[in-house]
Amino acid sequence: MTWPNLPRLRSFVVDFAALLDAAEDDEPRILGEGGDLLARLVAQDDWLPISYATPSPTRYRQYLLHCDSLQRFSVVSFVWGPGQATPVHDHTVWGLVGVLRGAELSQGYARQGGRLVPAGPVRRLEPGRIEAVSPRVGDIHRVANAFDDRTSISIHVYGANIGAVRRATYDGAGRPQPFVSGYSNATLPNLWDASQEQSA
Repeated sequence: MTWPNLPRLRSFVVDFAALLDAAEDDEPRILGEGGDLLARLVAQDDWLPISYATPSPTRYRQYLLHCDSLQRFSVVSFVWGPGQATPVHDHTVWGLVGVLRGAELSQGYARQGGRLVPAGPVRRLEPGRIEAVSPRVGDIHRVANAFDDRTSISIHVYGANIGAVRRATYDGAGRPQPFVSGYSNATLPNLWDASQEQSA
């Protein structure tokens, strides 16, 4: 099976790796310039293979699209069935979210008097919109599909192999419950077979 526009994702991966080489640990630069790279990727909705865009009837899916060989960053597609949502959760690393299809609702949370309370209004993320998370800029939120009748998809980039990071969800009292998310897929899209491009 081939995906003619998958080189878009390959170019994004190459450019993001180059950014990390240049920026090193400069998180504001990574989030700023990386957000621009992600905005360009999600501006075109013609490259995500159907295998990594399929919802589940029971819960959202997190498909790994790429993990850097040094685990400096990972790229995942989040696929939300109608009305699906995450629990309140953290990330512990920097991250970027770009909506590819549909729309998402994002509610940030902050600690207040030992509890977690909503921080600011619910933000609606439309296609092309980019949002950043990290312990530095705000790391705890809840995300939901904005639609009850269709799928929404967002592309996320994290500063680690996010499926293997020990993180936490939070109950109504702000108590953490450790979890490791893993991934919904066992295989990855082949970004590196450029043979068809060479023969074209």
